[in-house]
Amino acid sequence: MAQRYVMAIDQGTTSTRCMVFDHRGRLVSIAQREQHQYFPKPGWVEHDALEIWRTVDRLLPQALREAGADATQVAALGITNQRETTVLWDRHTGIPVTRAVVWQDVRTGELVEQLRGQSGAEEVIRRCGLPLATYFSAPRLTWLLDNTPGLRSRAEAGDVLFGTMESWLIWNLTGGTDGGVHVTDVTNASRTLLMNLDTLDWDRQLLEFFGVPQAMLPRIRPSAEIYAHTRRVVPGIPIAAALGDQHAALFGQTCFSEGEAKCTYGTGGFLLMNTGPVRVHSTHGLLTTVGFKIGDEPARYALEGSIAVTGSLVQWFRDSLGLISTAAEIETLAGTVDDNGGCYIVPAFSGLFAPHWRSEARGVIAGLTSYITKGHLARAVLEATGWQTREVVDAMNADSGLELATLKVDGGMTADHLLMQFIADVLDVPVMRPMIAETVSLGAAYAAGLAVGYWPDLEALRGNWHRAAQWLPRMDRRTRELEYANWRRAVELTFGWMRPHQDAP
Repeated sequence: MAQRYVMAIDQGTTSTRCMVFDHRGRLVSIAQREQHQYFPKPGWVEHDALEIWRTVDRLLPQALREAGADATQVAALGITNQRETTVLWDRHTGIPVTRAVVWQDVRTGELVEQLRGQSGAEEVIRRCGLPLATYFSAPRLTWLLDNTPGLRSRAEAGDVLFGTMESWLIWNLTGGTDGGVHVTDVTNASRTLLMNLDTLDWDRQLLEFFGVPQAMLPRIRPSAEIYAHTRRVVPGIPIAAALGDQHAALFGQTCFSEGEAKCTYGTGGFLLMNTGPVRVHSTHGLLTTVGFKIGDEPARYALEGSIAVTGSLVQWFRDSLGLISTAAEIETLAGTVDDNGGCYIVPAFSGLFAPHWRSEARGVIAGLTSYITKGHLARAVLEATGWQTREVVDAMNADSGLELATLKVDGGMTADHLLMQFIADVLDVPVMRPMIAETVSLGAAYAAGLAVGYWPDLEALRGNWHRAAQWLPRMDRRTRELEYANWRRAVELTFGWMRPHQDAP
């Protein structure tokens, strides 16, 4: 009998990847292609949704060829995606009405301030678990409807569809203009500011608040369920899962129980803790979101701390300052000194995310003296990720009533042993990295395989998780708390830097 596989499409911020996994969760093949980043104005970030769809059209067959398999050997396909990125397209032509507005885009800053002053603003976070911020989809959708001539009337007539990237890809894979299925899953819907966290459906009051016509919205479905079968590219494969990228990583790290947490370190850092079947309202600057939902089972909720800048700070150190030539060199340079020399870097390049949510904040380098070398700066760059993680974990412990016992990590920055040791030190808990690094794609594959019975249950998935590396805390308590106090003083210096409606130079 021919080998059976599961596939995953990982539609990320900088690239799109298609992967094939076997029953033990091992990566069999991967096909990847970067996509163009468009920056038409300061603070604007856009993607070409058609380019991304054409990339998937090429990569799916390529991944199958490299696995030596065909569509009949694929038990299921799961999709994971950059969250909050907003795509609008014409239902009849399949052509996007504008470029996709990416989650990093901050053009809606003034609109968000206006919305905060409107009646009903206080209800937003209570209903959807998210604060009013440029980070999420609804303000972008409102902005596009208000600033694209004729778009609102077309949307109200049902001629224009909205979705995040998984909705766009599923619609195209299942036929596009010829009967394409227009769905999203609860994890992506929970990032729009439009879904009620209790009912897991679009909230009428929130739609009215943001002025969003319901006719343009996809149906909300579980994270693991057969939505439809592919009709294009590689026909006949069940599309059986969709999860936002960080929720997929939570699933791929097998954080299925209450209190289990993971952090993905890439361009930014995203820490999610499973809080079980009951939503936890955050009073410490975190996001309440849906972790995942398997078929008819109750949803599992999560607390999330989103850190805007982690890996991108290393890129800035490399590309803008030119102090290293490759990202990997920062560990070596940081290792030339024993400590940060009293220097702290707070990378609030476009504000601070969790737990502060200060959009007016801007980055600082604090504690500079003539003693500071590029080695100290390199260490301060890495330590910034550690201290931001500590802030989020403290907030998470306070909100959940739980104490983080272990942090599972993934993402490109986990190759930096000095950084991982520092995170273990400042959290005072073990930090563990799995054997399989592709946890986002693996999570989408796991959810899809679970939906079709390729794996029988969650325990079978747990059996696939194996530890590749572990870092145990070794910093003494006095040093940890003294350094943390210094970090918090540095963070306070970033507050209030930008005046209202003042654009960055």
